[in-house]
Amino acid sequence: MDTHKYVGPVWSLFRIVVGLLFTLHGAATVFGVFGGNQGKGEALPMGQWPGWWAGLIQLVCGLLVMAGLFARPAAVLASGSMAYAYFVVHQPHALLPTQNGGAEAALYAWSFLAIAVVGAGPWSVDALWRRDRAEVPAVA
Repeated sequence: MDTHKYVGPVWSLFRIVVGLLFTLHGAATVFGVFGGNQGKGEALPMGQWPGWWAGLIQLVCGLLVMAGLFARPAAVLASGSMAYAYFVVHQPHALLPTQNGGAEAALYAWSFLAIAVVGAGPWSVDALWRRDRAEVPAVA
């Protein structure tokens, strides 16, 4: 069985799901929906450092990655924010992610790094734009 034909669609689905989950975290933090920030049922106060800003990054980058629009730069920013969260918030409590509660931050950091390196995949706005530019003939 030739599995290569599934790589692009599966990668696109991976990107969409990771972006959606990240967006939900951001919406919970910024708007207080889906259980609110850390399940407390409310949003963080606007502008509160660093939580509200992290939520805004999650919301915006999650939407961009999910759509595959400027996916690489959005994924770099998302990956960096999750690496920051891991090393500043979680890692001081214990060395390993399973001990310090940072497994989710570590998984997001590495997932977004992979998306930044590989790209958005065929089911993305970025791919549509590349396809459209490739079809436009050069003017002589």
